[in-house]
Amino acid sequence: MASLEQGNQQSRKNVELSIHENRLVSMEQHQDPKGEDFNYAKRGQWLRAAILGANDGLVSVASLMMGIGAVKREVMAMILAGFAGLVAGACSMAIGEFVSVYTQRDIEVAQMKRDKRNNCTVGDDEDEQLPNPFQAAIASALAFAVGAVVPLLAAAFIREHKVRLGMVIAASSLTLLVFGWVGAVLGRTPVVRSAVRVLVGGWMAMAVTFGLTKLIGSTGL
Repeated sequence: MASLEQGNQQSRKNVELSIHENRLVSMEQHQDPKGEDFNYAKRGQWLRAAILGANDGLVSVASLMMGIGAVKREVMAMILAGFAGLVAGACSMAIGEFVSVYTQRDIEVAQMKRDKRNNCTVGDDEDEQLPNPFQAAIASALAFAVGAVVPLLAAAFIREHKVRLGMVIAASSLTLLVFGWVGAVLGRTPVVRSAVRVLVGGWMAMAVTFGLTKLIGSTGL
């Protein structure tokens, strides 16, 4: 009987050890190579912000240049309009992101203070995870500027009006496909659907801006 009881105890220990090892393996499978828990949702947040900023810069400036190109043939007119759009858009994105993130930071700080008053434990890591509004503003402005540079470079050295418009459309379309592809690959979403969605959205913005500006310019309003 004693030997049977010892055998049962040893068997339970082996089972517990096996369960513990399986848990460790499962945790390791969900960790990245650096040993930290990998969260696709968290990566999706900064990815969305970066892609959105660059896409906004590209579509806004390309559409603005197409609109000016609909009524002005001079290359300098398109370049000046695009450059003004780059500066104005980058400033707008930076200010908007700064205000938005600072508001979020204030809300989180207020919540942490309420938790402390309620004797809830607030770790030091939560202070480190507070969003940085200055960092967010700079990143947003840079992302917008990166996208806005593409149509500017495409049109800068081309004198022929129709060829210039075609180059802006071609360069913008290719870059939009790249943005859609990068976002899909890093976010683990369908590549073709994401790329096509971004491309069609850019085409619609450029077409509407070109068409309405051409219409207004031709009617003399």
